[in-house]
Amino acid sequence: MRATLRWAHSDLRTHRGEALFLVLATAGIVTSLLLATALFGYATNPWQRVFTQARGAHVWIHTGESAALRELARLDGVESVAGPYTTESATLASRGARASVELRATPARPAVGRPLLVSGRWLRPAQPDGVVLETRLARALLAGPGDTLTLPGTARTLTVLGVADSAEPRYRPGEQPGLVWAPPSAVRAPTGQVIGLRLTDPGDTDYAVQRAVTVLGAGAIGEVSTWQQARAEAQGDSRLLGQVLALFGLGALVAAGLAVHGAIATRIHGHLRDISVLKAIGFTPGQVVRVFLLQHVAYALLGAAAAAALTQALGSRVPGRLGDAVGVWQGLPGHTALLFAVPAGAVLFIGATTGLAAWRAGRVPPVPVPRPAAAGGRLSGAARRALGLRLPPALVLGWHKAFTRRPRSLATVARLALPLLLIVVAMSAWTTIDRIHGSPERIGLAAALTVHADAGLGDRDARALLDRDPQVAAAYPGVEVAALVPGQTATIALRGLGTRREPYPFALAEGRAARGDDEAVAGQGLLDLLDVHVGDWVRMTVGDQPQILHIVGRSIEPENAGRVISTSLDTLRENDPRLAPSLYQVRLHPGADPREVASRLTAAGHGHLEVHAVTNPADGLSALRGVVVGLVAVLALIGLIELLTAIGGTVREGERDLLALKAIGLSPRQITAVTVTATGCTALAAVVAGTLLGAPLAHWLIDRQGRSSGIGAGVAQAPSPLLLVLFGTGAVLGAVAVAALPASRAARRRLADTLAAVA
Repeated sequence: MRATLRWAHSDLRTHRGEALFLVLATAGIVTSLLLATALFGYATNPWQRVFTQARGAHVWIHTGESAALRELARLDGVESVAGPYTTESATLASRGARASVELRATPARPAVGRPLLVSGRWLRPAQPDGVVLETRLARALLAGPGDTLTLPGTARTLTVLGVADSAEPRYRPGEQPGLVWAPPSAVRAPTGQVIGLRLTDPGDTDYAVQRAVTVLGAGAIGEVSTWQQARAEAQGDSRLLGQVLALFGLGALVAAGLAVHGAIATRIHGHLRDISVLKAIGFTPGQVVRVFLLQHVAYALLGAAAAAALTQALGSRVPGRLGDAVGVWQGLPGHTALLFAVPAGAVLFIGATTGLAAWRAGRVPPVPVPRPAAAGGRLSGAARRALGLRLPPALVLGWHKAFTRRPRSLATVARLALPLLLIVVAMSAWTTIDRIHGSPERIGLAAALTVHADAGLGDRDARALLDRDPQVAAAYPGVEVAALVPGQTATIALRGLGTRREPYPFALAEGRAARGDDEAVAGQGLLDLLDVHVGDWVRMTVGDQPQILHIVGRSIEPENAGRVISTSLDTLRENDPRLAPSLYQVRLHPGADPREVASRLTAAGHGHLEVHAVTNPADGLSALRGVVVGLVAVLALIGLIELLTAIGGTVREGERDLLALKAIGLSPRQITAVTVTATGCTALAAVVAGTLLGAPLAHWLIDRQGRSSGIGAGVAQAPSPLLLVLFGTGAVLGAVAVAALPASRAARRRLADTLAAVA
């Protein structure tokens, strides 16, 4: 054991830089995996906690006032119900902020779908104007317990008694109204009802919705929301961040394992004589294997322990969503087990790859064998022709050395190409975020503002008011209603935007724009939900009226998980001539500030307009930029480890060639150029392979993620050719610069040292 430790210590002194890089790379990999675990927990567990503690309803059904909702409690599979509750659609204002809300008459605190108070208290009969706000709505209104809310256009006021969490779909400006629990006396102008169904088997959600629609009649249904939709909306971008971190963390772990395997294999190949001597003086094959295995497992263990300690101590202090995620994750059950399991898994993987390479060292015979002659002693025909063309001998010999031993050369190129490939994927993710942020119209967000007008402002007056603003380029009238899908298992968003004379500029990924009668474009989420394709006809129900549309294109839809079908307002009016616009999508001139325009329009509307800026999905992915930078740094470390291994192998294999090169008259500078050229050619081959494979892989991964989220394929953006060329050039020049010093030292070795090395 003592001799084993002495050998390991001697090897560590010889390869200090490589050991440091392995520790840092392992720490970066484990950190990314721990952050991915935290983000997954942050995305799923808070909503699940609220749903469990609140005994959340699996289905919420909104209907008209006359629907007999109590009959749903007797349906098979319904365990219990919340409500029914009378509802009123209203607009609330507080401190300059406005929000569309649903006032829900709640005579007593519900047993199913129970709001979990975060601050304040529950409703009291002694305060008939007191209400409780859902958490996100309270943040949007900048309101808390004790604040007074107004209803624009009326003299009514409401007092906030408390703020509560809910497992129902949360407030989204312009898309989902906020939830307000109010005493029945505060709901003065009822517009509908709502009931929540808690099921004995959550897997029967679609069947339960179908049964409910059958009992009530399709015409009575206003909107249906399910627990799966609420969970997906609550997870949001945090789950995407977790998936990105997990993908790159696992990819980096594989790259690190291969780099360690290559480093040990190269070192074994260069120290065959030393290993034979160790066996000759009494080392067993097991001891030789343990020398390499324990050494590299110790490096991995040190890096993994440092990553776990730093994540535990400082993770919650990271600003933004990552810090919030780590803080929540640390309070969840099972956090301690995962804090040990993730680093342990990474160490075991690196140990397994180390063991495979170290096993070769145990098979080295105890009798020293002569080194084989350097491969490529005879130049290839291409190399001889290149010399005949009077190309610099250093360049020709360097290229020849890089690709003489094809299996080993290809393995080196593959190990070096893997981190470069992942860096190209990371660059593609960065470029895609920039595209979404800088050109939202290319992902279906042509409008910067959504404007809702109340009943006191007619269509003509509203459009005239919008057109008068100098920074408004176009205002597209529209309407959005909930429609029952075929089979009556869910509701989707049916939108009529623009007119045939002024069509809305949808971002299309497939097919063409809807120009004719009954033509529409649909999001990927809707196509997947209905199992239809571009070119199919679909039938849906809006109230009692069927609506049949021909899908002629697929639009990129970032809203409502892509479960949206869009046509022109004229098409919907053919089915209901009395249909009036309920919203306006406003496109601004380039350079206009949406917030300034929104404030100006709100003031000009004198309380009749509710204006919201359209949310850009890239805003929730801002944390991904820092993640990408950190991952690129980790991958660069792994690539540097592999590069140092390749350079060391090239230098050792060139020791026998050194005498021959000096004998034919090459100067030390030319001999150095041979090694540098060989390294540069290897790096160039890895860059080309990584770029050619990484770009299409990134496109496929991003489009696949887009499709799974309902947005659809077509959002991926590859880095510009110039950026890829600069990246490749920098990688090759960096490899050449790193190789210059060891190659120069090897070329200036004394003749006696060279003879001893090849003896």
